[in-house]
Amino acid sequence: MSSPPRRLAVLRSHLRPGVPAGEGDRRDVSAGVSASPCAAGSGSGGGGGGEVAGGRKAEGKGCVFCRIIRGEAPAFKVYEDDVCLCILDSHPLAPGHSLIIPKCHFPSLEATPPPVVAAMCSKVPFLSNAIMKATQCDSFNMVVNNGAAAGQVIFHTHFHIIPRRSGDKLWPTESLRRRSIEPNETSGLVTCIKEQLYPSPEGCNDEPPYSLPKER
Repeated sequence: MSSPPRRLAVLRSHLRPGVPAGEGDRRDVSAGVSASPCAAGSGSGGGGGGEVAGGRKAEGKGCVFCRIIRGEAPAFKVYEDDVCLCILDSHPLAPGHSLIIPKCHFPSLEATPPPVVAAMCSKVPFLSNAIMKATQCDSFNMVVNNGAAAGQVIFHTHFHIIPRRSGDKLWPTESLRRRSIEPNETSGLVTCIKEQLYPSPEGCNDEPPYSLPKER
């Protein structure tokens, strides 16, 4: 078993998709990068590049995560199984900032089959505990940026695990006060959300059409 300083050094390393294998700091690459068994043209099934619950094979030269999965780009991996892998973010918000990525390509969370999402989520306690211990943190954020407006840059589903320390002020909004919900403003929203969950022939007719409240 590696020592705590060694584990911390690995967690602090960065994914470097722009550096071809064999270039840059060879010592770091050999320590943190391994080829994925998910190679282009591999057979179908739960592992490798085959289809999983309706997904597509790891694909696309433009998708850096697919290249990592196929072993065509380096990454500092901390965990890997048949369905997903966990790597360090290339531009971390904090030391140990990691990504959980499914091995099959799904461009968004809603396009990712529930069994794949469940497999990713099932690893969060295990991975977050190891990351927090290695970075000597006792808290973390789990973040999913889904869609361009939400800050998604790589359109291959992934979860962020971001270690946190008290007072690190990582999010500017943490210094802002949240205002209480206004029942009169949100009743229409609740009705329309329920209608999306449980559609009825009448549609959202029980309440006036919902509109965002005006900023104060």
